[in-house]
Amino acid sequence: MQDLAGRTAIVTGAASGIGLGMARAFAQVGMNVALCDIRQAPLDRALAEVRGLGARAIAIVTDVSERASVERAAVEAERELGRIHVACNNAGVAMHGVPIETLPAADWDWVIGVNVYGVIHGIQTFVPRIRAHGEGGHVVNTASIGGFQIHPGWHTGAYSMTKYAVVALSEALDQDLADSGIGVSVLCPAAVATHLPDTADSRPVRLGGAHTRESNHFLRDAIKDGLAPEEVGWRVVNAIRGREFFVFTHTEPRQWIEQRHRRIMDAMESAERWKAQRLEAGRTAAKQRSAR
Repeated sequence: MQDLAGRTAIVTGAASGIGLGMARAFAQVGMNVALCDIRQAPLDRALAEVRGLGARAIAIVTDVSERASVERAAVEAERELGRIHVACNNAGVAMHGVPIETLPAADWDWVIGVNVYGVIHGIQTFVPRIRAHGEGGHVVNTASIGGFQIHPGWHTGAYSMTKYAVVALSEALDQDLADSGIGVSVLCPAAVATHLPDTADSRPVRLGGAHTRESNHFLRDAIKDGLAPEEVGWRVVNAIRGREFFVFTHTEPRQWIEQRHRRIMDAMESAERWKAQRLEAGRTAAKQRSAR
């Protein structure tokens, strides 16, 4: 996928933030772009931006938590723009600031429905279509730096759980697609200046309806000076061309990840000591039995 010009990309969560950043970058390298989002008005504004960059582009209202909605989007994208080559399962919602034991059931349904099932629906809808045309392609799943560690005090358990899942889904997909001509990337951004803290305003009625999550307020402060979404879009273009799997946008969180992995390796060392103790206890017991 070195030459992206003339190929078609479909991007979920494309009305703003990282999704729009990817759509803009794709447009500038000559791709056709299908922009998918649950929100009509911002989707229309995003479409105007992308068309303003000279791209063939369409907007499709899509609820990624519903498989049928994603399937309809794929059908429309292929009908209007041709074969899909790049699929970006990017739509996501925030779920920060609340301990997991107190999180309402509707919020669990919502964050899992969008952040996990949205990626599953995208994989199972778009990948067979890319396989079928045999021209190669690429899948980009948006996780987060939160898919590798839980930041103390931020109460991101529900959100990070979904992003850990996206990392695992992507690793499995990468294995499944080995030698298929279809690349896989998992995008793991840290602070990006997006509207992620405000995603509750698009929660569907069946999952409780739109509302304001005051517990996300600190996230708004944390990302307001973050990386521009279009910079992330260009990072993704480079990753597709270079067939990168893990796609990080920041190096500052490296220490957090190293601390987590150190804890894991310390636990492995503890398991080795336990195993040695069991072996020694077994030898001692055998000696005692033979001495009787």
